[in-house]
Amino acid sequence: MEGIIQIIILIIAILFVISWFIKIAYQFERIVLYTLGRFQGVRGPGIVFVVPVFQTVRKVDIRIITLDVPSQEVITRDNVTIRVNAVIYYQVLDPNKAINNVRNYNLATSQIAQTTLRSVLGEHELDELLSSREKINQTLQSIIDTQTDPWGIKVTMVEIKDVELPETMKRAMAKQAEAERERRAKVIAAEGEFQASQKLKEAADVMSQNDTTLQLRYLQTLVEVAAEKNSTTIFPLPIDLIKPFLEGASKK
Repeated sequence: MEGIIQIIILIIAILFVISWFIKIAYQFERIVLYTLGRFQGVRGPGIVFVVPVFQTVRKVDIRIITLDVPSQEVITRDNVTIRVNAVIYYQVLDPNKAINNVRNYNLATSQIAQTTLRSVLGEHELDELLSSREKINQTLQSIIDTQTDPWGIKVTMVEIKDVELPETMKRAMAKQAEAERERRAKVIAAEGEFQASQKLKEAADVMSQNDTTLQLRYLQTLVEVAAEKNSTTIFPLPIDLIKPFLEGASKK
């Protein structure tokens, strides 16, 4: 019995010692290896053999990281104070630079994103910010990616999530939108009247070439008016019918 216990203790001790020598990096991880404090290279994924005491390691996650940029107060170029938040997607491409060139690449990327967000949005007017968001996103992505490149960081996407406007500005924009809709309605109505007048003029030119056409149109209008039983129809007598009588009376 004592022999079995000793074997178990020996196995546990061996496993414990092996754990000092072996480090495992998952598929999405890389191990930065140091020997006596000097950078030796990037290892992984898989099993990495390490000499205890003489060698140390730092693990780096190379998956795409989602960074939520806190809401920032920005003054636009037309002096409107707004609050804007954004989200950034970035990835560690070079673990060596990410560990050795910057102390905390996550914190550094967050701070760069915040300052860049305030700087870039401050160069645009409010209307540009609301209507050209895709273009501004690309500008932010390009600037932040350039600044984080020495750290081995690749910024893949930047998206402005929300733009919070003051209540007074919301009311002003609502009035502006209402006035714009009224203007468009009046313009459309005026264009309709203009086109209708052109068609009426063309129809009048065609009907004026034949008196019978005018008479037929007149009778058609009477039929349409008579369809309403609650209306009174005044039927004027065409002057052409009584013209002979008027001429005869004048000769006498």
